[in-house]
Amino acid sequence: MASTSVSVGENHGVHEDGGTGQLIRVILADTQAIFRAGLRKIFALEDDIRVVGQAETLPQTQSAVTKFSADILIFESALAPNPIEAVTELLRQAPQLKIVVVTPTSDEQLTLDLFRRGAHGILSREVEPEVLVDCLRKVAAGEPWLENQAIHWVMEAFRGHNLRPSGARPKVQLTPKETLIVSCVTQGMKNKEIAIRVGTTEQVVKNYLRKVYDKLGVADRLELALYCLSHHVVDGVKPPPVPAATPEMDNAVGAAAASASSGAAPSSAPAAASSSVLPASAPPEKVS
Repeated sequence: MASTSVSVGENHGVHEDGGTGQLIRVILADTQAIFRAGLRKIFALEDDIRVVGQAETLPQTQSAVTKFSADILIFESALAPNPIEAVTELLRQAPQLKIVVVTPTSDEQLTLDLFRRGAHGILSREVEPEVLVDCLRKVAAGEPWLENQAIHWVMEAFRGHNLRPSGARPKVQLTPKETLIVSCVTQGMKNKEIAIRVGTTEQVVKNYLRKVYDKLGVADRLELALYCLSHHVVDGVKPPPVPAATPEMDNAVGAAAASASSGAAPSSAPAAASSSVLPASAPPEKVS
């Protein structure tokens, strides 16, 4: 069977970025073709959002996140028997990717589990188009997105894990490096991005976070973020900026651009998988 060509960064009638300076590249992963077509029409009206890839199964999604250069993956939870593990694996494949999960209905346990595993946004399928667009922009800017009911669930879960006497948790002082790393965590950054920002390695970031967990008496990133918000630990602290590109980074970007312009898929993606990924330019399906 001939493989389907993979095109990255095609415009498909969308203006580049409307002068905002940031183009949000999106992969649509959903079992329903009509839902994907509807989202493409919605995003086509936005100058700063571009659909660069599509998938309708979990294997296609796993292939798409390695083939397409994207900022956000809109992932239907029904694509996987275990969407929580699927999100974990997708983030392992593409640590820089932000995942917005679409669920059939609002579900408390699923919401908490997805948020703990690193989902950046969680929405029910009944979401209004303008809310979804707002969600994508907030997530692209590094902010988590939850609906009002989900925020209540997260806060209740946090309180439930911290029903202890007020004096049981001593006031602690974080080091400047720990404070910078924690500020990045509260912005939804993963360890790889944090390492770049603070000029260290992912392993060092993990070591720092383990120390911070022990200091603050929290169990994971979710509890850490909520603790910092409720105790004003990083108020006024801004995450370090992205460092200037090095010659090595410039060479890597140039090589990637040359590969994209020639139509070649990145060498790290399995060649055989390209046939299972739907190109972003697929025409909308007819609705009978």
